[in-house]
Amino acid sequence: MRRSGAGTSSPTHRHRARGATLSLVSAGIEELVDCLRGRRVVVLTGAGVSTESGIPDYRSPEALARVRRPIQGPEFVRSAALRRRYWARAMVGWERFQEARPCSAHLAIARLEAAGVVIGLITQNVDRLHHAAGSRQVIELHGALAETVCLDCGAIEARNPLQARMRALNPSWIDGPSPMAPDGDADLPDELVEHFVTPACLHCDGVLKPNVVFFGHNVAREVVDQAFAKVDDAQALLVAGTSLAVFSGYRFLLRAAGRNIPIAIVNRGPVRGEERATLKVEAGTGDTLAELARCLT
Repeated sequence: MRRSGAGTSSPTHRHRARGATLSLVSAGIEELVDCLRGRRVVVLTGAGVSTESGIPDYRSPEALARVRRPIQGPEFVRSAALRRRYWARAMVGWERFQEARPCSAHLAIARLEAAGVVIGLITQNVDRLHHAAGSRQVIELHGALAETVCLDCGAIEARNPLQARMRALNPSWIDGPSPMAPDGDADLPDELVEHFVTPACLHCDGVLKPNVVFFGHNVAREVVDQAFAKVDDAQALLVAGTSLAVFSGYRFLLRAAGRNIPIAIVNRGPVRGEERATLKVEAGTGDTLAELARCLT
């Protein structure tokens, strides 16, 4: 048995060995509560907290069954054809994407923040559902689809006005149900996008990009530093709904492990670095975090 870190003095606050997997039908919730009670917690979230809101992820078994290559940042910058394809699909997918509402996992994290348990939230998601749920101390590691940025002049434009401009530029464009994809766009055959008119920056007629970090691009240094500061100020790290397959999120688990603070994981399926964790609850984030919030608030 490994005794947890600062703030614990009683044998009843011990946790299972690193890498131990718990289930909801066992003592998982009890040990999760025990691990986090009385500590300042920073939360690190991924796509698994938003799947219950209807937003697909990349690495669940269902997602892996779909053959789909994520948008690559360098290619987006380089290729006008790829940008046309992205914006055509994004225009079709946006209405459904923005209709998504916070689920129980988002609401639970906001409740934990309001109660003073959670002191900060680092999210890899780009859907702003944490904000909609009421979280305030949010660091968006990969940006947000609600904004666009000009690659030439740096101007920011909200996504909804851009949507209206794209519809005006493409008045006969198709509508109707299309499968939503993790990037907030929709799956469409390439032949449908050949005549799509790509929008340009209102200020300089430059190239527009969603204000997110695509694969192949790096998170801004100041954002990483803000997130590290949250981890350094915390007494425990809660990882929820992410496999931490990409380093941009995994680095914060490493930071917490280096500080020797408790690390709790709630996720279905393998998580990179889970052998460093104090405990892992192998379950969905919605019910688990809702119960955690009920116990700690």
